[in-house]
Amino acid sequence: MKVKKGWLAVQVGLEEQNGFQKFVIPISYLYHPLFQRLLGKAYEFYGYHANGPLRLPCSVDDFLHLRWQIEKEASGCGVFAWFDPPICARVQL
Repeated sequence: MKVKKGWLAVQVGLEEQNGFQKFVIPISYLYHPLFQRLLGKAYEFYGYHANGPLRLPCSVDDFLHLRWQIEKEASGCGVFAWFDPPICARVQL
């Protein structure tokens, strides 16, 4: 998969579910606190030296919600977004 500059390909999913789905996200997500928590969970699951694209141990639905929260904050609509419960709580981030 060819990815434009400033973007990153990731695989999202839980192995016990229907496998992984590919997404392309902006690099800026890597600096968001919610996304960093998900990266920490990815480290716990896969370590730093995993082969292939970055895998995120989160359901696709939870990842889509996380992406929505980040985009909502970036658009200026999420004044109280920092008070929302953490995304992927069901996978114990």
